[in-house]
Amino acid sequence: MAYTAVDVKNLREQTGAGMMDCKKALDESAGNFDKAVDFLRSKGLAAAAKKQSRVAAEGLIQNFINSKMGVTVEVNCETDFVAKNADFQKFVSTIGQLCLENKTTDVNSLLAMKSKEGITIKDLVSELTIKIGEKIEFRRASMVTLTSNGVIGSYVHNGKIGVLVKLESDKDVSENVEVKELAKDLCMQVVASDPKFLNANEIDEGFKAREAEIYTVQLKEQGKTDAMIPNIVKGKINKLASEVCLYEQAFVKDPDLTVSKLLEKISKNVGAQLKITQFSKLNLGEGIEKKVDNFADEVAKMTGQKN
Repeated sequence: MAYTAVDVKNLREQTGAGMMDCKKALDESAGNFDKAVDFLRSKGLAAAAKKQSRVAAEGLIQNFINSKMGVTVEVNCETDFVAKNADFQKFVSTIGQLCLENKTTDVNSLLAMKSKEGITIKDLVSELTIKIGEKIEFRRASMVTLTSNGVIGSYVHNGKIGVLVKLESDKDVSENVEVKELAKDLCMQVVASDPKFLNANEIDEGFKAREAEIYTVQLKEQGKTDAMIPNIVKGKINKLASEVCLYEQAFVKDPDLTVSKLLEKISKNVGAQLKITQFSKLNLGEGIEKKVDNFADEVAKMTGQKN
């Protein structure tokens, strides 16, 4: 019995197995779809689809850099143990290199691309899921591109936080040691102080309104009177830039300096005008609702006991 590309596609969608595995299954079953499903199940290759409903909030964040571009990639799994797996880490590197080579962070586009082995990233995800035994998900990536003189700072904190900073200049400072050190320090600043904006001009009114709401609730809980609250909130909003704007924050290595003053100082030292024009930060598992297991309940279920 012959089969078509549509049959391969349907088999892949139903079982979650890789494209080549689906083709082999249809070959082995002479094109019979049901037998092909059974073949994949017997080989354990249909297990990937079942794992896709699981929560994958652990994993790895890594940065990949070339002379003009930096990419942060997040790939998730179910346990931090798997994040140390060599095959998992190789997969993360494959994604990172594809991002750089194709100058894109679009997940759907990247999943459709092929690795050096000629297998699509989507199929690699399925194969890795089967091999490792956990749900694997390429979740997102962010990119910083240098279009003029300058450097891209890069820092990854324990594989869980990835930061890139674009530091532009009016001169070629790509080999300047002090500028490179500054770029790394700025990345660490982003990790430590978690800025939301580059400067005060970027703070939108919606953000200010949400912060004012939070301040108001906090002040009421502290027992402040309704007459006092508006002025206190106004004062806090005026100070907001020093908390949430990278340029206005106190430099973590020297709190007597703001980041803005630090840039002025290093610019003078190296004889070039330096400015931060972009930064990005990805936190591992951010926004993913993690399942919290109750150990006592799990033991009770296993032993047949009731609480």
